Amino acid sequence: MVPEDLRYTKEHEWVRVEGGAATVGITDHAQEALGDIVYVEMPEVGAAFGAGETFGVVESVKAASDCFMPVSGKVTDVNESLADSPQDVNADPYGKGWFVKVELSDPSEVDALMDAPTYEAFLKEEGK
Repeated sequence: MVPEDLRYTKEHEWVRVEGGAATVGITDHAQEALGDIVYVEMPEVGAAFGAGETFGVVESVKAASDCFMPVSGKVTDVNESLADSPQDVNADPYGKGWFVKVELSDPSEVDALMDAPTYEAFLKEEGK
């Protein structure tokens, strides 16, 4: 399941751009690889990150994994519901399972991310 309207990273994060803002989460592939998610650590609203910087952690019954910010920006919203319902990431990674919303510092960074067909090819190359 790779939605066409999103952009993707090699670390399996996704970005949905709406104007000068972006919503960020992890892909269906990532949540499947992690297994049952039991905890999600998120940054504070107002925190600023550069592209590629660690912004949070996802813990599952199998492992803990860092989350990397796909684009530079300032966090404007955090999905607080994940504190009580981290399983939303497993059930709906592109909807209710989103992590943060950011105000883009450099919207052109989105162009460097993979589109859906490129991400699907990347998954095949990884043998997954």
